[in-house]
Amino acid sequence: MSDQGRGRRRVATTVAAGAMTIGAALFGGPPSEAAAPAAPAAPDQRLFADLRFSTFNASLNRGTAGQLVTDLSTPANAQAGNVAEIIQRVRPDVLLVNEFDYDADGTALRLFQDNYLSVSRNGSVPISYPYRYSAPSNTGIPSGFDFNNDGVVGGPDDAYGFGFFPGQFGMAVYSKYPIDTSRIRTFQNFLWKDMPGALLPTDWYSPEEQAVFRLSSKSHWDVPIKVGRHTVHFLVSHPTPPVFDGPEDRNGRRNFDEIRLWADYISPLKSGYIYDDAGRRGGLRPWESFVIAGDQNSDPLDGDSIPGAAQQLLDHWRVASYRTPASEGGATESALQGGINLEHESDPRFDTADFADTAPGNLRADYALPSITLPIRRSGVFWPTRDDPLFRLTGVFDPALPGGFPSSDHRLVWINVLVPRFLPWREPMG
Repeated sequence: MSDQGRGRRRVATTVAAGAMTIGAALFGGPPSEAAAPAAPAAPDQRLFADLRFSTFNASLNRGTAGQLVTDLSTPANAQAGNVAEIIQRVRPDVLLVNEFDYDADGTALRLFQDNYLSVSRNGSVPISYPYRYSAPSNTGIPSGFDFNNDGVVGGPDDAYGFGFFPGQFGMAVYSKYPIDTSRIRTFQNFLWKDMPGALLPTDWYSPEEQAVFRLSSKSHWDVPIKVGRHTVHFLVSHPTPPVFDGPEDRNGRRNFDEIRLWADYISPLKSGYIYDDAGRRGGLRPWESFVIAGDQNSDPLDGDSIPGAAQQLLDHWRVASYRTPASEGGATESALQGGINLEHESDPRFDTADFADTAPGNLRADYALPSITLPIRRSGVFWPTRDDPLFRLTGVFDPALPGGFPSSDHRLVWINVLVPRFLPWREPMG
């Protein structure tokens, strides 16, 4: 190991030990999953900010370009209203919305704030996000190649990411805290073949296709959030579902490597190969804080993803995964729906997506995972039980509803973490 590597390892070990010391001092150490959650002690507000980070695949995607802008132009869209009410009731400080169609002018971003988040719904308290970010997605961008090998070039499955038009199924970030826009990094154009040891199926894609095939089915973004003098890197993505393919498992392989990109990005000794859309190489440094968020389309034990895909993040030494977001609603729906759900190995309290009683069943697909430098205070999944008045916001599958649910087939996931207001170690600039 080089001297530089030894130095990084010493810094990382010191950071990890310091974070766990803070956590132990405030909460008595990381709780076991089996223990009943105790009310956390109130942190010293002079030293720490208690922030709620959330991810929500809100199904705010539409079948045609511009339709989302049309739907959000008035406050009358029922599905968008339910999505907004969920956000208002959970009240995240920083939020990723998956499946939010992208438009270059940011019109949908603004309209969702003005006509939905800023409007009380059924007695909820409006919520304002002065900082917002979105960027292009690979979805729906024509590749000019026959990626699905059906003999025809064109259509959603031959795009760089599955989509009927550019930007469909995109992403959006809303924040109460400033976004350091000068330091945002995007990885939309990173090529799958440039990942060492990639699972790219070379017998499926021709050499010409491999030369242009992008790893990210939407994009990967590093969005720095400024909390006083501290920065939290909001690492967001939405890997492709590991299905809709054949024996070659091209989507399962891509899902695995899309998850792996963040695992390597937070590993200083592995991230050197990664380049962003501006040509800058490398990942996060050992002392930098982060929250990884998004619909990863991978359950740790169930479903169709390649075994170990989600564990690339859950078992990473820099990730705090000791307090899994949970809900009673997820457990209740799994039992009521039955079917394949009764065969699952994962605890249904941890489920975040309602995929009903046939394969793959309900899964833990959505994650908010902080670095060990950010002690976890609380966490949860917004999935009310059927006797809760707010169950109307999630509901059960109804084919008469657009998308099948009052809001989405996914549930909002949230974590509260402590972010230091001062810098416990020097954070390099630039």
